[in-house]
Amino acid sequence: MSVKKTNIKSWKKIKDDVYGKKGTVRRDELDRAFESFKIGLLLRKAREEKQLTQDQLGLLIHKKRTYISRIENNSSNLTLKTLFEIVEKGLGGRVKITLEWK
Repeated sequence: MSVKKTNIKSWKKIKDDVYGKKGTVRRDELDRAFESFKIGLLLRKAREEKQLTQDQLGLLIHKKRTYISRIENNSSNLTLKTLFEIVEKGLGGRVKITLEWK
């Protein structure tokens, strides 16, 4: 019995091949977009864990439900002020930001 070789690539290898290595413009844009996407997912998860609807969260921070939806679905730019309002006023949490540089 012979074993068939496959061309399985890691996600990192695919990103390197398609978007370039870390530090290239296209790859950095992809990584930034992914981080933005993750913030929306984290906010949605936290809202759902608090058993709040988008309407309820919006009322707590004086924003419309549609705005909350756009943030959670990565369709809206999110200011730091709004991020703090959502997390602290709306969800009762705390924002922790880490910066890295070369």
